[in-house]
Amino acid sequence: MTAVQAQPRVALTDEAKAEFKALLGERFSTSGAVREHHGKDESYHTPFPPDGVAFATSTAEVSAIVKICAKHKLPIIPFGTGTSLEGGIAALHGGVCIDVSGMKEILRLSPEDLDVTVQAGVTRKQLNEYLRDTGLFFPIDPGADASLGGMASTRASGTNAVRYGTMRENVLGLTVVLPDGRVIKTGGRARKSAAGYDLTRLFVGSEGTLGIITEVTLRLYGIPEAVSAAVCPFKDIRGAVDTVIQTIQSGIPVARIELLDEVQMDAVNKYSKLDYAVAPTLFFEFHGTQRGVEEQAEMVAAIAAENGGTEFAWATRPEDRSKLWQARHDGYYAALALRPGAKGWPTDVCVPISRLADCILETKRDIAQSSLLAPLVGHVGDGNFHLVYVIDPDKPEEMAEAKRLNDRMVARALAMGGTCTGEHGIGYGKMEFLEQEAGEAFAVMGDLKRAFDPDNIMNPGKVVRV
Repeated sequence: MTAVQAQPRVALTDEAKAEFKALLGERFSTSGAVREHHGKDESYHTPFPPDGVAFATSTAEVSAIVKICAKHKLPIIPFGTGTSLEGGIAALHGGVCIDVSGMKEILRLSPEDLDVTVQAGVTRKQLNEYLRDTGLFFPIDPGADASLGGMASTRASGTNAVRYGTMRENVLGLTVVLPDGRVIKTGGRARKSAAGYDLTRLFVGSEGTLGIITEVTLRLYGIPEAVSAAVCPFKDIRGAVDTVIQTIQSGIPVARIELLDEVQMDAVNKYSKLDYAVAPTLFFEFHGTQRGVEEQAEMVAAIAAENGGTEFAWATRPEDRSKLWQARHDGYYAALALRPGAKGWPTDVCVPISRLADCILETKRDIAQSSLLAPLVGHVGDGNFHLVYVIDPDKPEEMAEAKRLNDRMVARALAMGGTCTGEHGIGYGKMEFLEQEAGEAFAVMGDLKRAFDPDNIMNPGKVVRV
């Protein structure tokens, strides 16, 4: 039994159940199937089901649910779509999961101000479908159709981050329910402010440990006049990464640059029925005016050719671009398909872009000397890359080897001035790495947690130790 599994659980009493039933009726469930679904995410981490699941439809309901939990000192675990990757929704101490997936209202849209306010359960695809006829879009794309509340909670990013930034840059304000049930609003619609503490940035990335995000105000962007995508294979990884570095340093405003190593390209070809070269490959996307896109593409093609890029394969029709990026987003499932029956251990790090080639090459050298299959992909325009260790979790030797390689990769990234996670978050899977990375600041994070949540009921056991 691990230290995580040994944590004491707080009992859900009959009195508390009766209060939840009186508030929510059939929208409070203790059925085994519902609880199991809400105790696991997309990761390899051990699932831990909550003792009950409360389905909320409004900020007022979330507040009322939290007040009952606070009264009985029950742990609270927020749930959006369950696509997190570091055990962030596991009910380590039992308690009540608050599912906000039914909070799907788009509350306000201001096209002239390029902003929108949504409930936390709205997903990014739902928002972009709503915006389709306005000429606007929301660019943050982590791959999964995650809820926007969950994306804010985990400070998500994805393939477009190199041009449009992450959730950190694109959340203007929040509505948050605190651990005692109080409702606060942070930030606002102004594009800048010097008023007081920046509570918005504190809650963005807090993974539900300080409060529950119920509404999000987001920055929007105009749909570009022209969009073009391309695929370019390289003779080796260094040539591909050097192309990325030189593109960024040249100030070319490329929208996406994704790296897939030869193992991942083989998986993508087989899974998505494509026929690209089985070689280290960059996926590009360019946004702008027609002439601007052409100029960007010409400059990047010249840089790629100098670094061993062979030939650009263009995708300019929307359906071709969709197929290309769907193949990229299906990379995780493609990797698993290389070894039917195996499970995935996804992980990520992020380093300064000048150290990216060294970090990737040393990591791939470790993998080559190991017995494990581990395809590599990366949002390399911002120094972030991912591995998926394709393993049999019933084989302790494979789990131990994946942990050894992962520990080495994170230590390498930290030594290069990077971070233990570029976008997956901490959950309970990367707490030890956060402590190494943050140093004395880790204790300050614990002080903040205690100040906001003295009874430690908000997603306990995640991000920091209390």
